[in-house]
Amino acid sequence: MALYIVEKLVADVMLLDMRGEITFGDETAALRDHVKQLLEKGYRRLVLNLWEVTYMDSLGISTLVECYALAQARGADIKLLRLNRRVLDLMRLTHLTTVFEIHETLERALGSFGGAPA
Repeated sequence: MALYIVEKLVADVMLLDMRGEITFGDETAALRDHVKQLLEKGYRRLVLNLWEVTYMDSLGISTLVECYALAQARGADIKLLRLNRRVLDLMRLTHLTTVFEIHETLERALGSFGGAPA
């Protein structure tokens, strides 16, 4: 199954609603390229909504970490939203819940950025 990404600008935060799988191949490349393009356009606050991501393999996890590192290097921030049970278990297993901020609601994710944009 392909990965579909829909952008929504909410205040000064770019929300990426994702549906499908984040796996080796076109899906991970699409996510990486999408995040890179947003960072190059100057977006500094990103929220990745993973609720409808049905599967993620090790390269998918690696791609999330790569996107996080790219954002940090540019003074930007990436937060995760609404992980389903399968993805949340994978994030816990890989200890990435200590790296990423994970939020249950969009309101909390947006509020977690605080203050003026970076």
